[in-house]
Amino acid sequence: MKFLHVSDLHIGKVVNDFSMLEDQRFILEQIGGMARANQVDAVVIAGDVYDRAIPSGEAVTLLDQFLTELSSQKIQVLLVSGNHDSPERLSFGKQLFGRQGVHIAGVQEEKLMTVEFREPMPGSLRKEIITQFVLLPFLKPAQVNASSSGEAVEKILAGYWEQEKKSGRKNKNRVLVTHFFVTDSGREPELSDSETTIHVGGLDQVECSILAGFDYVALGHIHKPQQIGEHPVWYAGSPLKYSFGETAQEKCALLVNLGERGLKEVRPLPLRPMREMRKIRGSLAKLLEAGQEDRGRLDYIQADLTDKGELIDPMGILRNVYPHVMQMVRTGNQDTGEQGFEVSERQHLAEKRDVLALFADFYQEVKGETLTKQGKGMIESIVKELEGQEGNRI
Repeated sequence: MKFLHVSDLHIGKVVNDFSMLEDQRFILEQIGGMARANQVDAVVIAGDVYDRAIPSGEAVTLLDQFLTELSSQKIQVLLVSGNHDSPERLSFGKQLFGRQGVHIAGVQEEKLMTVEFREPMPGSLRKEIITQFVLLPFLKPAQVNASSSGEAVEKILAGYWEQEKKSGRKNKNRVLVTHFFVTDSGREPELSDSETTIHVGGLDQVECSILAGFDYVALGHIHKPQQIGEHPVWYAGSPLKYSFGETAQEKCALLVNLGERGLKEVRPLPLRPMREMRKIRGSLAKLLEAGQEDRGRLDYIQADLTDKGELIDPMGILRNVYPHVMQMVRTGNQDTGEQGFEVSERQHLAEKRDVLALFADFYQEVKGETLTKQGKGMIESIVKELEGQEGNRI
């Protein structure tokens, strides 16, 4: 059988105050077209369907349209919740939807949801190839009295394998669909800066060996598509770029082909967004000039300005040419690569230091120059004046 593996749709996501709904509608239509063109039996969505636990009405409507279109084409859907989803909300109507071929595992129940596909074996009228999908939604370890995600997944899958042993049916393909941070002997997958996962002492890690026995593992959670080691374990990645740390990534949907003896092929199918997310660099004047001829001027842009002097409303000026500028970075004339001060967000928290030292660092980042002795004196006077005013209020 053939199926399309996608994940991390994050429907309803807002990036730097820009709603991604229009872009998501475009890419979901593209995924639906791929599913039809390749005559797949199913589309697998491995978690983070929505970007928020309480999605907007527009986000819910968009998912409804996507699932309805797939169902009308007789393409089944297998969907699990991710860490961004509300399991209960995502599970709404799952029994009703299941009758239409949309299988939703939002809430982890005592027994894992399984869905089987059967097709005649080539050259035989009696024998069948059975492919069983096992749906394991994201959950916190405490929900199953475990101390880590690895222990939780191992515990749940042990119950599944025990049931399979009792059933006595061995000759079938098994596909696990889940949404966890999977590592290979401690080696982590490649992350991007839009992923907010915090790894504390390995508590959220699931070792790849725990997933042994499945012919294919369809993962969500990581935004870059990648295989875990040499195992049949794949992250599909997000279908769109959601941060400027992802600009070099090639987004795709994974076309998975299973045969009589398990996995035959995993083929990435490139996804082309409505608007690219990219970086440009130069002086404000040069970027304005280049933008007049830039065919991609409607892209989402991070502008790295090399001007040293003070600029008045550079974001507003640049948006006359690039209307979807998301971020402005100032690196002056120094060749500092990805470093610099971002107007829309800071990449790190400042250490707890005195106000003068913090302002000196800020001045260095923005102007590319060291704060002079005279400048330090002025800042000290201002700080003392403000502290005095604060003391009078107390």
